[in-house]
Amino acid sequence: MNKYKSILLIIFVGLAATISAQDIFSDMPGVIVRQDSAISRQLSDKINNIQRQKVEVQGYRVQLYSSNKPKTAKTEAFELEKRLQDMQLDYPIYVLYNPPFWKIRVGDFQNQDDATVAREELLQRLPDIVGDIYIVRDKIIVMR
Repeated sequence: MNKYKSILLIIFVGLAATISAQDIFSDMPGVIVRQDSAISRQLSDKINNIQRQKVEVQGYRVQLYSSNKPKTAKTEAFELEKRLQDMQLDYPIYVLYNPPFWKIRVGDFQNQDDATVAREELLQRLPDIVGDIYIVRDKIIVMR
């Protein structure tokens, strides 16, 4: 019988302590999270990107390569893609196969002026392919 009384006493004291602790902290606001502002920006960007969706619209890209040579075109296209990736361009890179042509295009430009600026930058950074850099109309991907 003493065991039961001891157990009940412990339970009663524990409940009383919990209730009084809740009363003490009831006036305090909820949880406060302190974090670096960079984390807040990244979370905000992620949330905004989730709410936005990719849409295809008519626009411009810069074409850097086009070949229909059956033995070399595919290899050359992927070698140029690797070279462009190593340059860390600010534009997306597209390797396209429209039989019988392998093509490399970069960018998703909504107007020709932006595509022209990118073309000029690419001409400076890739002087060995000067004659092959064109602005072409294409379906582009934009976030809406």
